[in-house]
Amino acid sequence: MKTYLGKMRGERLQRETPDLGDALWSWLGAVVGMGAICWLSAHWLSQHLLIVASFGATSVLLYAAPESPFAQPRNVLLGSLLSAVAGVACFQLLGATPLAVTLAVSLSILLMQLTHSVHPPGAAAALVAVIGGPEITGLGWWYPLMPIGIGCAIMLVVAVLVNNLARHRRYPLHW
Repeated sequence: MKTYLGKMRGERLQRETPDLGDALWSWLGAVVGMGAICWLSAHWLSQHLLIVASFGATSVLLYAAPESPFAQPRNVLLGSLLSAVAGVACFQLLGATPLAVTLAVSLSILLMQLTHSVHPPGAAAALVAVIGGPEITGLGWWYPLMPIGIGCAIMLVVAVLVNNLARHRRYPLHW
């Protein structure tokens, strides 16, 4: 029991001084990526929803942690799309119920793990598909394509362009 509880203590972590330059590259990527989605949503696709909460977390991964396995293009696109499909399916079968929420998130995790496409914001996309309200649930089977697919594709294009401008960054590490 002592060993088990000892695992929960964790260890001290020595943090380096934050790199202002790297933080500014992350900021620039997020400004351009989210700005592009917001601009398209307001001007070009004004009749369609293009912004969902999971894009905030996707931005963190793409622009602040581009080396993360969770930030690679396959994970971002496939993980988000599969999760959105799982969320829509759960809503269609069970409505906006606690069981639908539970199954949407857990099935999205299962699908992402089985396809080697784990992207944590994908589980949020599945959750939003169930509890996002009439504007989201009214999209039905279009939800995985727009906003999820198109929004992720836009953010990925920006991530490739902005992250590779910095000499110390390389994105993607793999497709």
